[in-house]
Amino acid sequence: MSRHQPPPDDDINAFRQALKQAGVRRIKTNQADTGKRRRADGEQDPAAAARRAAALSADNSVTGRTSDGRVEAVRPSEYLDFALPDLPYRTRSQLKRGEISWEAGLDLHGYTLEEARVELESFLRDSYASGQRCVLVVHGKAWGATTDYPVIKSHVNAWLREWPSVLAFCSATDADGGTGAVYILLRRSTR
Repeated sequence: MSRHQPPPDDDINAFRQALKQAGVRRIKTNQADTGKRRRADGEQDPAAAARRAAALSADNSVTGRTSDGRVEAVRPSEYLDFALPDLPYRTRSQLKRGEISWEAGLDLHGYTLEEARVELESFLRDSYASGQRCVLVVHGKAWGATTDYPVIKSHVNAWLREWPSVLAFCSATDADGGTGAVYILLRRSTR
């Protein structure tokens, strides 16, 4: 028998009969069954819907969103860097290089810790509401009067991680304040 000739019909029928006797059935679909229930068209993932609702309600909140508890101390020259896991690498790289123009700025020099928290919350809320995408906050690198670390810088590092409209932040380039300031990338406003 040549490779290019189909087998005789008797052989094909015998083969099919053997498969049938062995209990082999024809496959009805060519997709694997992962065991997960398939969602109907237009049906949303309930976990994603819950996260989306929580984020939207948090963004509309008028109360303060930052903690006033203990925070991890950072060194004066430490580079700050944070981004949500799903932020595109390219966007994060552009933020780090200072290629995204900042649209508003806030200088926290001279504020007490509580005043700085209130000012930062107000600034972030206003920036988000006005649709600004990237802002600059100067926190400084000054050591606290009774501490051995830069208090406002350490708290800004913690506060920004908790703020719901913050997608990413990192220390600014030297031209904009270096490790004494941060670029903050905000979510797009849903207004």
